[in-house]
This record gives sequence, structure tokens and C-alpha cells, in this order.
Amino acid sequence: MTKTALVTGAASGIGRACALRLASNGMKVGVLDLNLEGAERVASEIKAAGGQAVAAGANIADRNQVRTVVAKVRETLGPITVLVNNAGVSGFVPFEDITDEQWDEQFEVNAKGTFIVTQVVLPDMKSAKWGRVINISSSSAWCGSANLVHYSASKGAVVSFTRSLALALSPLGITVNNIPPGAVMQTTMSEAQKHLFKTHPDQMKNMLPVRRTGVPEDIANACAWLASEDTGYVTGQTIGVNGGSVLS
Repeated sequence: MTKTALVTGAASGIGRACALRLASNGMKVGVLDLNLEGAERVASEIKAAGGQAVAAGANIADRNQVRTVVAKVRETLGPITVLVNNAGVSGFVPFEDITDEQWDEQFEVNAKGTFIVTQVVLPDMKSAKWGRVINISSSSAWCGSANLVHYSASKGAVVSFTRSLALALSPLGITVNNIPPGAVMQTTMSEAQKHLFKTHPDQMKNMLPVRRTGVPEDIANACAWLASEDTGYVTGQTIGVNGGSVLS
């Protein structure tokens, strides 16, 4: 039976790469993003390649919006048993300048949004007695980032969420894992903040053991593995895809 995946933040970057990769592996894909026009473009790419997809626009931190779009995906493509929680917000701000509103936004989207989407999708996985939840966090949750304290803290919450949720859901046949990307270029966040990097990308790649920065497809490759039938014995894990910038 063809599985249905829901990928959040899928209009560009890592989310788009994950949606395309899962579709190429034969899954039907719900392409969810706050940017509906971008989500529609990605869904069209999947369809043009012979796959099945539906675009949906929603703020993942709004439970009513999430319920509406999940119902749309379910009605069009079938029960959702693979979830990629990729949507998130960022922003380089010195710690002393972080406002309450900026702090709250990071947790509202990155942590609460991930919680809401997972909870809304969960009944499909429980009914199937099979599921894959893949959370995209950040390597900054491990090594920190001086001007991303609020972002790093919210992504650290996603890591803890992954571990605890794995304990809660794995007995039901649902695995929960986490991918913290590191130095991935060609994403909306990296392009918007490239001028703030102290290290030029050409210099950055020479600082990494693999001698290159990442691309969205690197994350999509790991995501596809975690979404497969082959990973039923892998849960509660952090699969670092970072070129060796963070070693475990």
C-alpha cells in the first residue's frame, strides 16, 4: 500500500528536498507551508514527475489551521503515516537584543508547531499501527550559536521532544527520530542570513571534515532512510547530517 507523507515547511530548501525525495520513493506527499504558492509549485513538481501530491497552506502554530489542512491531505491522499516536521523560523540577534516577542515566536513555531502537527497527525499512525515521525532540528541545539540563543533553545526543545515522544509512541509501532542539519546552503534561511556569516561559505567548507557545505538533498537522503521500512529498530535517535562539524 502506498504511504502518505506530510512535510511541513516544504515550499523550499530542506522541506522541498524531503518532499521530492519521498515522492521519488513512491510516497504520496502533502506539501505544507505558510507560503501556499510555493507549496503549490513543489506539488506541481511532484506531479510532473509522475507522483501524487497536494499543496496546503497553514501556520503550524495554529491548531485549527493544521486540523483543516491535515483533513484535506487525508481526504485527498489517504491516512498520513510519515511526518516530517521541518517548518521553522530563525533570526540572528545578539542575546541582549532578543525581545520577548522574538523569543516567543521561536518557541511558538519551532517547538509548539512541531507538537501541534504531530498530535493532529498521530491518530492516522495509531490506526495503522505504523508510523514515522522525523523532526528537523539544528546542529546549533548541540554546539550553540552566540547570535541564535532563542533559536538554539527552541531547537533543543525539539531534540528533547523527540526523545520523550519516542518513548511514548515506539510501543505502538511509531518511530520518532531527529535530524539536526549543519551548514546547509541553498535554503531560505541560509540565503537570507548569508550576509551575517562571519565565515565565507568557501572558507566554511574548508573547516568541515568533508570539505564541503551541505545541500538540502543531504538532509532528504537521511529523511528518506528514516521514513522507510528499514528503520523500525531506530527510534529516539539524533542522526547528525553536518559534514562532521558535530561529532558524536
